[in-house]
Amino acid sequence: MCGIVGYWATKGRVERDLIEAMATRICHRGPDDAGVWLDEAAGLALGHRRLAILDLSHAGHQPMISHCQRYVIVYNGEIYNHMELRAELEKAYGPIAWRGHSDTETLLEAVSRWGIETTLKRAVGMFAFAIWDRQERNLMLARDRMGEKPLYYGYQNGVFFFASELKALTVHPQFERRIDLDALALYLQLGYVPAPHSIYQSIHKLFPGTMVIVREQDIYQQLLPDPMPYWSLPLEPSVSVRDVHEAVDQLDDLLRQSIRGQMVADVPVGAFLSGGIDSSTVVALMQAESSTPVYTFTIGFHEAHYNEAPYAKAVATHLGTNHSELYLTPAEVQEIIPIMPQVYDEPFADPSQLPTYLVARLARNTVTVCLSGDGGDELFAGYPRYPLTVALTQHLQRFAKIPYRLRRLLLSLLQITPTTLLNHLTPRRYRQFFTEKRLAYHHQQRLVQILKLSNPTIENVYQFMITNGLDPREFLYADQHTEFALFRKEINSRDAYTAMCTIDALSYLPDDILVKVDRATMAVSLEARAPLLDYRIVEYAWRLPSHLKVREGKGKWILRQILYRYVPPEIVERPKAGFGIPLYQWLRGPLREWAEELLSETSLRRSGLLRPYAIRRYWHEHLNEISNWEYLLWKFLMFQAWYLQR
Repeated sequence: MCGIVGYWATKGRVERDLIEAMATRICHRGPDDAGVWLDEAAGLALGHRRLAILDLSHAGHQPMISHCQRYVIVYNGEIYNHMELRAELEKAYGPIAWRGHSDTETLLEAVSRWGIETTLKRAVGMFAFAIWDRQERNLMLARDRMGEKPLYYGYQNGVFFFASELKALTVHPQFERRIDLDALALYLQLGYVPAPHSIYQSIHKLFPGTMVIVREQDIYQQLLPDPMPYWSLPLEPSVSVRDVHEAVDQLDDLLRQSIRGQMVADVPVGAFLSGGIDSSTVVALMQAESSTPVYTFTIGFHEAHYNEAPYAKAVATHLGTNHSELYLTPAEVQEIIPIMPQVYDEPFADPSQLPTYLVARLARNTVTVCLSGDGGDELFAGYPRYPLTVALTQHLQRFAKIPYRLRRLLLSLLQITPTTLLNHLTPRRYRQFFTEKRLAYHHQQRLVQILKLSNPTIENVYQFMITNGLDPREFLYADQHTEFALFRKEINSRDAYTAMCTIDALSYLPDDILVKVDRATMAVSLEARAPLLDYRIVEYAWRLPSHLKVREGKGKWILRQILYRYVPPEIVERPKAGFGIPLYQWLRGPLREWAEELLSETSLRRSGLLRPYAIRRYWHEHLNEISNWEYLLWKFLMFQAWYLQR
């Protein structure tokens, strides 16, 4: 795992000191080695920071030049099948004088022999890289299929930039930190900035599963080529399931293959363990593949509702892992909050960023690589909001058939109905959607909003749910409102569950979940790997019929069948809790002083972007226990903390 950075400026000379400073800004991603490479005639500079995982020797040093001397690479990631690729290359082209056994060298040699697109389609792994073609004077950028590794790119002031993290770009004197208001509006809706946006104008995130080739003439004309996909999610079923047990066996084999490959490293390897289905499955298969106890790590809370540590410990005890746990106090969490803007580089409001960082720091004391269970919810329809959305969509479609005048009358009555009565009338399964802590609008407002949907398809209803129906114009001075498209192509999935999984796999997974894990682990120089996101598993899961994923309103059915082979159901079966923190109580208690300072009228006015009156109204309601606005307030707090430190 590493950090990459570069710039291409046809005017002016490239400076070694400058690219070194840019790379040093992300030294946490690679504390073991550093390197730069310049093409002064072209005006190109490449920088690299290395976290040595495979081939710890100097043979893995980057930037690396290909054997043919034509290509130069800076690369972040792991190619898990690189030894198989080496064998294929030697079979096709004869013996190759390898310098060492790093996957970087394999990747570079494959590109020089096969070309970039063929190499990307054959590679199994997580990666983001830039390759300079010295002959054609082209710069090739690419990102892995699911978006595990980050890559920012774009122009500012006549300079083309790319980097693993935004902070590396801010070192360059031509980089300007102008906030993109579209990105800010999307952040307020989602709690993260979705691709292709970044918080800064003119700087983009490369979509997962795509590549960009920037040519010299593009640089002269300041043109940004469109990303070209080399892989996409399959949308049609093609796995023939004659026997359920056979399907479970096939998935078990794929998982073992992925985990076996991702356990390979020249440094110690462990796993994050929450005690849930996903991480428990990964750890169970790791332990089955290992002759010694696997290192596992978890975070606990003294607040019982948020504490999953006992479940993780039970799984670890049953499997016989070498388990470590850390119970967090508000003081320990508060201590790291000030560094979150530096860790994430742009506003990021997933509160589980805090325990994720702390469990990564705990693991780094013992290992250099950690496997996680990320991706299980998106692949196997595990989120509780999925069945809720399906049922709600059915009710809304029936409501939409009511004559327009009668619907209008019902909505008018609804707006004046007391909240207590609405809570009583609302079916229990929907009360969480309209009244519990995860939601950011009053009961009447949310209910009226969603009933007004003119076309209550599963996609529209689900988009409403994950954005909370929030209109960012309520909080922004600028009349900015982005009609957010959660997917880059029309979703014509065969069923509702696949549609929702696709939406999350294209946005929430790469732009929230994987961002959270990458930045938190890289901040402490720990490599995180997600074996469930091996593209062969992704493709297999996507082609499975939904009845093998969801049964009786509960997701991950097929994954559970695999886990039950190793862990008794009673140890892992419980309501999904997520990796949250007791934010509601802490904002009114130990974090109140910190939050009050950031949400003061003076502080809110500094950016000139946020409306203090609107935000402070929600803050007072939260403090006075009128409503629970913890997640809405966390968005403002994380933006404020980021803005004041940027």
